[in-house]
Amino acid sequence: MSQETRHPFLQGLSKHRGVQPTIITIFGASGDLCARKLVPAIYNLAVDNLLPADFYLIGFGRKPIPDEEFRSMASEAISSFSRRPLNKEIWDRIEKNTFYCSGGYDEEEGFQKLSDKIDSIEKESGREMQSVFYVSTPPSVFDPIVKNLGKVGLATKYQDSSKHTKVVIEKPFGKDLESAQNLNRAIQGVFQERQVYRIDHYLGKETVQDLLVQRFANSIFEPLWNRNYVDNVQITVAESLGVGTRGGYYEQSGATRDMIQNHTMQLLALTAMEAPASLDAESIRDEKVKLLKAIKPLKLGYDNPDVVRAQYHEGLIGGKKVTGYRDEEGVSPQSETETYAALRLSINNWRWQGVPFYLRSGKRMARRVTEIAIQFKRPPSSLFSENEMINLANNSLVFQIQPDEGSTILLNGKIPGLQTRTQPVKMHFRYSTTFGSNTPEAYERLVLDAMIGDGTLFIRGDETEASWNLITPLHEFWKSEGQRGIETYASGSWGPSASDRMLWQNSHEWRRP
Repeated sequence: MSQETRHPFLQGLSKHRGVQPTIITIFGASGDLCARKLVPAIYNLAVDNLLPADFYLIGFGRKPIPDEEFRSMASEAISSFSRRPLNKEIWDRIEKNTFYCSGGYDEEEGFQKLSDKIDSIEKESGREMQSVFYVSTPPSVFDPIVKNLGKVGLATKYQDSSKHTKVVIEKPFGKDLESAQNLNRAIQGVFQERQVYRIDHYLGKETVQDLLVQRFANSIFEPLWNRNYVDNVQITVAESLGVGTRGGYYEQSGATRDMIQNHTMQLLALTAMEAPASLDAESIRDEKVKLLKAIKPLKLGYDNPDVVRAQYHEGLIGGKKVTGYRDEEGVSPQSETETYAALRLSINNWRWQGVPFYLRSGKRMARRVTEIAIQFKRPPSSLFSENEMINLANNSLVFQIQPDEGSTILLNGKIPGLQTRTQPVKMHFRYSTTFGSNTPEAYERLVLDAMIGDGTLFIRGDETEASWNLITPLHEFWKSEGQRGIETYASGSWGPSASDRMLWQNSHEWRRP
């Protein structure tokens, strides 16, 4: 059986979508993301025959690196991090078209050398090519990279043709509303919005994409997706790891900036948005923006607030004792940074009026899991009343995004026997079981979509601003409060008790994944 027959990803892409001749330049090419995700993604697209015949890879960074050394670095990255072993024949075809340019991100000279290199590739191949610039650097150099691409003419090259330049930008998109607006203005001063691909790798995960299919392609779910049948929605993004050696970075970020403002809000938007007019990128992104703008401002303060923040202290992970956040390397002993945050959101529209959406994300939690749980209301009947022989649970539909992608439906069923006894039962679907375990990774899909020009799974500028518009007042409030109101939770737990109390106010409780 061929790979195309075996996996729907390949059926949907290789038969119906073509990639024009492309040069991808990765800024931050010596960084961790390039080695762990980007180079392996490009290699696996080559394995699946989804790269164009004319494909070139250029690494760009401050440190001068010979072409051969960069090729060796890329080969080692594939051997270490690719979901498939290195195939020398396939890699040789990419390697011979792999190069490296060096220069300062705030210096025009290095970008002119990059432009000259792209011109020489086009001249040697005898054809024009689209350029995709992947900005995989710290946010502090986003602005100079974008501006220098404009100064040397790379941003506007072939702008009026199908080969127009594209720029892919990694998160974070700012640290608050003002910085996000400034970044958008800087980008839009050089690029048109259609050229910009703000990446959130969660949107490339199979289950996230499947969410729209489950919602709008199944008549058993679509009529129930509203306030009449849904009791509450819970989105959990939990990590068992601590901050490790990233304490200095995390002190400037925290759980809301690191996970909730971007990943978690995107999951919320896809879960709650209205049906788009079509599956084209702008129709879907229009609905996501409408949804984000419909979220009511958070209730802050200390009288039944809509948010809880906390830090982990020492505890047990996998049976081993781990240290608390304030004792981690690079973390201040007086840190005010949250390693856990939980939000209770209300959406002010017809579909979701009165349905609470609970979001939580934290480090050093009981286990690593990302999921969306749709909790349905109980049937309006007392036919099966509560007693010692009846165990009824709210029906739920759960999308597991990581680590095991799939979905689960929770139903109430009868226990076999002569008496009427019930208990909740689960029906599972797992991608690895149905389609095999070698599922394409998120970055493979996103890199390919950027080359093709499909912006569906990328974030538009007004989406980032709508999300920051909700989160920025929260950060301003926390800054004014200092350490006041910071809860604690034991490493290896599911978070602070204050988070549970926030749900109890609505007669709800957190689902235990």
